Amino acid sequence: MKRRIGFLFPPGFQALDLMAATVFEIANNMDSGPHYELTMLSEQGGVLASSSGVGVFTEAAERHDYDTLIVGGTMQPLGLHSTPGFLAFLREASKRSRRTASICTGAFILAEAGLLDGRRATTHWALARDLQRAYPKTRVEEDRIFINDGRIWTSAGMTACIDLCLAMVESDLGRDASKHIARQMVVYHRRSGGQSQFSALLELEPKSDRIQQALSYAKRHLRKPLSVDELAGAANLSTRQFSRSFRLETGQSPARAVEVLRVEAARAMIESSNHSIDVVARETGFSDPERMRRAFLRAYGQPPQAIKRAAREQASGIEH
Repeated sequence: MKRRIGFLFPPGFQALDLMAATVFEIANNMDSGPHYELTMLSEQGGVLASSSGVGVFTEAAERHDYDTLIVGGTMQPLGLHSTPGFLAFLREASKRSRRTASICTGAFILAEAGLLDGRRATTHWALARDLQRAYPKTRVEEDRIFINDGRIWTSAGMTACIDLCLAMVESDLGRDASKHIARQMVVYHRRSGGQSQFSALLELEPKSDRIQQALSYAKRHLRKPLSVDELAGAANLSTRQFSRSFRLETGQSPARAVEVLRVEAARAMIESSNHSIDVVARETGFSDPERMRRAFLRAYGQPPQAIKRAAREQASGIEH
């Protein structure tokens, strides 16, 4: 039996949110499909304009028998309020759905409806603290790709909706199905929900090709000791010139930057594998688990074991 999925959009929704439907569209085109029935919804129905002017034909939000209800967001959620009718439909449909989700700033709408009270949630990193201030009963985790808290799912900004929907398909149809869809969409399969919205290489923002070259070299060789001399050689600079240029361009010492890269790689490995903490420490270049633990505390305020436990709970929630 096909699962009915309703995409509920507010006026001026962000057109990129429509990309989430592609995950289910490709699932329907697999040999074993179709698996889903997709419906675009708005409060009044008809053609609904996005913030970019692109319109989508929608049905009026009336029926409540959706397996999954996914709420889109807007570019400027602050100060906007949904109509009583929109919120009433969302609350009633959510009661009857197996799962309710938001894309990006759609979390503000779920929170406005009271659906995030007492729950963990995420949204676009730039607005996460605004969400927390506006809805203090929600436990906002600003550095997550998506969060599955029971039957309520929320995702980070923009393309994170793909990761959210791939996780849903994995829960419904299995990992092979979600891997197939990811390949068809030419995206990574799939970023775990707990993965950071940020990339260490992007955050460091080196301005020259040579420093970027050294960082890329470090990322490819994290198991090695990676001395400053070795990184300077990768950048084709003298050690003195490299150290000076590196700090000017990134605001960090080479040693600190390598630690950031190692912590990011270790966290991704912890969240996406069953390897022990000892193995993760060795594979990512930490000399011992205790050194990795201290680095995690500096970066995340919690040890690797806590992140591993949260990743297991997240996976358990997806499976069930």
